[in-house]
Order: sequence, then structure tokens, then C-alpha cells
Amino acid sequence: MENDGRVRGDRRSTRNSGPAVVGRETETAEIIRRVTADRSHSDVLIVAGDPGAGKSTLLDLAADRARDAGGRVLRAVGSQSEAHLGFAGLHQLLRPVLGAADGLPSRQRSALRGVLGLEECAQPPDAMLVGLAVLTLLSDLAETAPLLVVADDAQWIDRGSLDVLSFVARRMDSEPVTLLVGVRTAAALPGFDRRYERLELGPLEAEAANRLLDRQPAPPTGRTRARILQEAAGNPLALVELAHATAVRHPGAGGVEGPLPVTDRLERIFAGQTADLPEPTRRVLLLLAAADAADVHAAAVGLPEADDRAWAPAERAGLVRQDGSGTSFRHPLVRSAVYHAASFEERRRAHLALAELLREEPDRRAWHLAAATVRPDQDVSAALQRTADRARRRGGFAAAAAAQERAAQLSPRREDRARLLTEAAATAVFTGQLGWVEHLAAAVRECTDDQALLGRAALATGRLMSLGPRHTAAFALLMRVADEAADARSPLALDALAAAAVVRYYSGEESQQRRIQDLFSRMPDDAAGAALRVWVRAVSDPGSAGAALAPVLPGLIAEARGDAGHLTALAVVAWLLDETTLAGRTFDEAFDQWQARGQLPDGLGCAAGWTRLEQGRWAEARSVAAEISAVASSAGLDHAEACARAVDATVAGLRGDTATARRLAERALALVDPLESRSVAVFARRALGLAAVAEGDHDTAYTQFRSAFTDDGDPVHYHVSYTVLADVAAAAARTGRREDAAALLERSARRLGTGMSARVAALIDRGRALLADPEHAEPYFRAALAEPAGEQRPFERAQARLDYGEWLRRRRRIAEARPLLSAALETFQRLGARPWAERAQAELRAGGVEATVAMPHALTELSPQQQQIVHLAARGLTNREIGEKLFLSPRTVGSHLYRVFPKLGITARSQLRDVVEAPPREPVPTSGTAGSAAARVPARRSRTVTMR
Repeated sequence: MENDGRVRGDRRSTRNSGPAVVGRETETAEIIRRVTADRSHSDVLIVAGDPGAGKSTLLDLAADRARDAGGRVLRAVGSQSEAHLGFAGLHQLLRPVLGAADGLPSRQRSALRGVLGLEECAQPPDAMLVGLAVLTLLSDLAETAPLLVVADDAQWIDRGSLDVLSFVARRMDSEPVTLLVGVRTAAALPGFDRRYERLELGPLEAEAANRLLDRQPAPPTGRTRARILQEAAGNPLALVELAHATAVRHPGAGGVEGPLPVTDRLERIFAGQTADLPEPTRRVLLLLAAADAADVHAAAVGLPEADDRAWAPAERAGLVRQDGSGTSFRHPLVRSAVYHAASFEERRRAHLALAELLREEPDRRAWHLAAATVRPDQDVSAALQRTADRARRRGGFAAAAAAQERAAQLSPRREDRARLLTEAAATAVFTGQLGWVEHLAAAVRECTDDQALLGRAALATGRLMSLGPRHTAAFALLMRVADEAADARSPLALDALAAAAVVRYYSGEESQQRRIQDLFSRMPDDAAGAALRVWVRAVSDPGSAGAALAPVLPGLIAEARGDAGHLTALAVVAWLLDETTLAGRTFDEAFDQWQARGQLPDGLGCAAGWTRLEQGRWAEARSVAAEISAVASSAGLDHAEACARAVDATVAGLRGDTATARRLAERALALVDPLESRSVAVFARRALGLAAVAEGDHDTAYTQFRSAFTDDGDPVHYHVSYTVLADVAAAAARTGRREDAAALLERSARRLGTGMSARVAALIDRGRALLADPEHAEPYFRAALAEPAGEQRPFERAQARLDYGEWLRRRRRIAEARPLLSAALETFQRLGARPWAERAQAELRAGGVEATVAMPHALTELSPQQQQIVHLAARGLTNREIGEKLFLSPRTVGSHLYRVFPKLGITARSQLRDVVEAPPREPVPTSGTAGSAAARVPARRSRTVTMR
């Protein structure tokens, strides 16, 4: 435990006396407040500091206070030796309450037991389902008393467990659960790097440092005190240990000599303290130092000398503490000092002893054998390979890749080393750690010239690289793999080309399409690669592929039923071909089977968000964006995060939340190079343009929309730019730039030719109508609204109706205008597109109908998550069923419903369906002349217009 001068009278600390936590009064008060307050919601706090700053002491104090207040405490402590054991931290955290997991829903229970190795898994458990299981379990435990979850030394908690904790932290809302995370200041903590409050433990002030020295059994004085204060640099543990070392003058401790960093100095002191210990004590200390947290019991009983007589000298020296839970080191630096002070042969014997004691724990045994091995050993390598297989089946990809890498190092045969390193690279892709994947691929290159293995390792690197900002480099790498595989007639060629097509979409670089097409045309057209061929054509050039692929797409989707991965890929294809309803339905079907959508955002992962946005499912679009953004951000995958930010920014702009739209869009642009990620650049600029439209700033809107095309009128991005054509025209019509916009529109129409989708054709017709002379506009308006498939995209259809209705009203064709304006208003209100709804209201008012926002559209004032909860509850789903779909705890679902009822003007769950489905009242005209015309408006077209 880190010691910042906290003084306790029990056997855990024999060195100090006096009151608690010297120099940390403010931090102590803050952390006690968080764990003892009457909480109705969750709290997450990161406690950060250097080794010895007192993180563990404060976390101990928090746990004591939480228990004293009647709460429950769950705790996990990371250790370097367990960082490669998949879900070891999660097992440590939940071990005291695993019995309560029996009450989880069956899918959640199986997923949790699977990752903990308590039951066999046919395939890796769904990562989000595991997170949901832990969230539900913690929520259930908090039903009877507030719950404190402590993760100390989190920098050493295995990645799988850390991802679960990050998932839970993001979704805790109304749970009386507090999560405290202790981490070293300089350590990166994926999933916890942003958004959470941090309590930084800096150096003690001079006055506090002197108080701490005064409370030591033999307070130093004079020059010795001055030197200790200087060398300790405000580190509490260093102050205590340097004072102790000076007082007892341990041989080898070094006193206060030498310009060592504080951490190294402390390790030297602790190592010196072990030199005077009896041999049996040093042996059991080394065994404990070599052990994982779960091995401590084995270490304590594994040697004849491991009794109280052996531990007593170490406890008297302040190196270990013993309590009801067993024996443990007082601080991680003690453990490190004991371990590294021993010779390799001594460490080797300790690991072999532990391996012998852990024959029933094959994964831990394998790692102890590996730690005791320096030469190639086929048996140990095989044991690690089996460990990797088990970790991969449980979804512990970081643990699996680490085991494969170590197995490669211990494999006697060069070809086996290359194979295992290649497998490790492919597995490490799912951790998002590009540096690690590149390191593994480099190791493959160093030990083999096998082109198949080299290609697979490079493909793994390129796939992960494509989710970052380096698209030119990623494309070059993937095309090199594809070229070499094609020359060797390897099926890897099509895999690499499919990944290169994704990069081509992200970058929008035309030269990349020519390279893809050239290689694609040389590949054999065999049935085995049919799905990948469809993917390459649609992703790299949807305009040319659409006519051929659209008719066969429903059949391909029907054949893929039951295969979530293929369904997801085909849903992306449907979105690219502007088959929005088909894309949405296919995404829904895929996600019902595979709700996590993989460990990381996969190729074109944001297509699901764009599909929901186009369908008018804006709350779901934002939820998709939030999940991708969180995962990508924690993995450092900037392009994937930027894609998600652009989706979120677009919805915010459409709803009139202009400040949020600009913040998100600018964040997206800051994450990428616009020339490397043209798709993100165009999407983000469109979001900025929509925000400007919402504010009535049409000059800025035109500038942003027009940036989707070059000065010469060519699209910046071959797919995304064309979706902005009508926006360009609308802004141009309001700013006197009709000539430039018309030229741009016609150039785009000629470039697309007959290959344009019905959606793009409708956008071009709408743009022509807005830019045409008033007497020539109507045929274009009618053409823009003629295609029934336009109803797939309600906002775009409502925009066209609004434009046409405005044109009709200005031609004094009021009776014809009202149904169009009423239908547009209904859509805008339902979606929550406030600026556009206000514009439609103004037009209706000018046409003699007073329109106001109807009650059902109070839904749009709710958060995206709350909207989803309301819609699912209205369908009759229980809180637990809603939680499973949205990856929330039942308590959080219930809390959201409790808070939204007053906003919706209801008091009972049974009223939710009426809120979601009931039509608003009919419009009433404000003048007699308009009355007869308004009366003829069909009810279904005017449901959002109400009596004044």
C-alpha cells in the first residue's frame, strides 16, 4: 500500500503514530464526501499520482468509510505480472459476489461466466454483453446498499477488465455506485483518459513534509533533515522511508546518497532492507513477489518455511502486512525491489515452485513456466499457445496476443515463431494498439521470408491503420499486400483489396480507385470471393456499381441471414447504394444477433449511424456515434472517432443545437488531415453548414456546403459530396450565387450520368427547382417528390415539401401549398428539427393557418437515450428487456422513465404509447377566406397543426 503518512494503530503499520493522512486534508475530505454522501446517482473519480504519493492510502480510507457507512466494497488491485492474464482484474473484483451472478439474465450470465473461464465458450462472448452483465450485477448489488468499486494500480489491470470497467463507467447513471480508479500519473489508461474528474496527488508542501517527518519514530534533524526533504521532493513515501533508512542505517540501503529518481531510490532502500532478513524470510518474500494476486495463497503455503515465523521479520521491517485476507506487500515498490534484487536463478526457482503449485490453473502455470525459461522450449511454448486459445475464446484479445507473442519467443522452430507472431498481430488488431501490431509485424519480417505470413501480418497492420489518420500509408501497405498476393494467386489478395477499398472511401482519393480497379479487373471471378467482390465494387465506386448491385442485394441479404458479420457488410453496401430502408432493416437484423458489432469500429462502422440519421432515427444515430466515439477514443483511432463526431454534429445541427454541432464538427476536423480523410471533412463541413442554416447565416452555410466541391466543381469526395448538392443550391438561392451553384449542379449531373441513385436524382431536381427561374421551377419540384422511395429519408423529403410549399404560396396557390407545408411541419416536429419546423410554421401562418408544436414532440426535447427508452417502453418492453437492448441497467432505465414522465405530461407507463402514437389536433384557419381551403387538407397531412 502506498504510504503518504497515514498513521494507523493496527498491525498493518508499525512505524508511525499520530493522526491520519498528513498533508492530504483536502483530498481526504473530497474522497470521503464522495463515498459517504447520500447518493442517488453514480460517481467516477480518477485518483492519480506518482508512486508513493498516497493513492492506495486514500483508496483504503475510502473503502473503510464506505463500509462504516453501511456500504459494500468491491476491490481489484492491478499487478504487472497479471497484466497479461485476460480478465484477471475482473475476476478479482467480482470473486466475492460471483454467487449473485446466478440471478442475471441467461445471456448475460453466460457471457460473464465465459470471460471469467467458469464455463466453455464456443466463440468469444459479446464484449458489450459482458459489460452489460457487470453493470447489471453491480446495479443489483447496489439495491440494498450503496456500492463502492475500487480499482487500484489500474495501469496494471489487464486490458479486457479495463475495457469492461470503462463500459460500466460510461453507463452508470442512476446507480448508487461510486467507482474510484487509482493510477500512476504518467500512465495511459484506455477508456478513462477523458471526461472523468481527476484528483491529482502532487508533492506535499514544505510545511506538510516537515509535519510528516516530525511524526516519524526518530525524526531527522539538521543537515540530514534538509537532505531528506530535498531528495524526497515532497513524495510522502520517500519522506517516510528515507527517514527510516537514515535512522536504522540499513547496509545497502544507500541512505540518502546519490542522485537517483525517487522511485529508484525507494527500490534501493527496500532492497537493502531485505538483505538483513533470514534466508527463509527472503525465500518466501521472493515467492510472494513472483506470484500473481490469485497465487498469493499458494505462495503462502507452498513452502515449509512459509509460516508466521518466516513472515514475522518482514512484517517487523515494514515490508509486508498481514490481516484476515492474508499476506501482501505494503507497496508495489517493495514487491519490485524484492523481485529485482534476487538473482535470475533465484527468480527462476520461485516461478518453477509456483508453476508446480498451480497445476490446476493452466494459464497461470504457463506464464510462470515462461518466466522461468530463457531458451526455446517447445513444451512451454505449447502451453502458452493453449493459454492464447482459451483467452481468445473468452474475448481476451490482449491476453491472447501477449501469450502468442511469448509463445513465439520460446518456440524452437523459426517457421513456428513466424506463424505465432503473425497470429499475434492478427489478434492484437482487436486491442486497437497499432504500435503493438506494427511491432509484431516487424518481428515477422525479421524471422521469415514466407510471403503468405508476411502478407497476413501486413494486412493486420493495414486494417488497423485505416482507422487512424494515416490513410495514404495504409493504402500503400494494403495495395502492396494485394499486389503480391495476386501475383502468388493467393486468396489474401481479395481480403487486402477489400480493406484497401475502405481506405479509398475514407480518403476519397481518385488515384486510389484507379489502382483498385486495375488490380480488381485482373482477379478471377470465382464464387468463393463473391461477397468480397460486391464489397470492393460498392465501397470503392458506388455510382458505377449501383445499377448492377441494387437488384441482387436483397437476395444476397436473404442468403446471409444468420451471419451477423456478412449482414453488417451488406447493410453498409445498401447504405452506399442509397437503399436506406433496406440498410436499416439489415443493420437491425445483424445487431440483434451481434449487438457489440465487434471489439472496434470496423470498416465503415459509422454507416449504421448515417443510416439511422437518414431514416429519421436520430436518437439511435447519436447512440451509435457515442459508442463508436468512446471505443475509438480509448484506442487512439482518430479517424474512427472523427467519423462518429461528424454523425453526432449533423444531428445536433439539424436540431438547432448549433453550439454543439460546431464543437463536434470542429473536433472531427481537428482529428484528421482533410486531404487524408475527405469523407470526414465533407461530412463535418456539412454539419457546420447546417448549423449556419439553423442560425439564418446563409453566407457561411454556402461556404461550408460549397467546400464539398473543388473550385472547378469536382466532388471532394466521390460519394459524400453529392449528398450536399441540394444544400448548396438552397444556400445559393438565398445569397445570390445561383449561377455558380447551377453550374456545379449540372456538372455533377453530367459526371454521374445514368448511374446516379434515385436519392441523388431527387436532390439534383430539388436543387434545380431552387435555382431555376420561378416560372420554370415546378416540374423540378414535382420530380423531386415523385419517387416513392424518397419517403425512406423523411427529413430530405420534408425539405423538398417545404421548398415546394413555399414556392406555391408565393405563387398564391395557397390551397395546394398547405398540405405540403403541413406534412413538412409534421416531419420536422417529429424529428425535432426546430429551425426547419419554425420555417414551416411561418409559411403556414402566412397561408392563413396558425401552427404550434404539438405535445407528442416533447419527445424531441429528451436525450437520444431517453427517446430510445420511451419508444421501447411504449412497445411494452420491461426495464430489463430495454436494458438488454440499450446496454443499460434496469435501474437506469427506470430512473430515465421517472424523469421523463413530467416532461411528457404523463403519470403512468401505460400512457407512453399514446404519447408516441397519438396524432395532434387539426389546424384551424385564421381567416374566412382560408377556411374552406384548409378544411380540404387531408387529416394525415395536417396532424401537426393545432388550434390557436
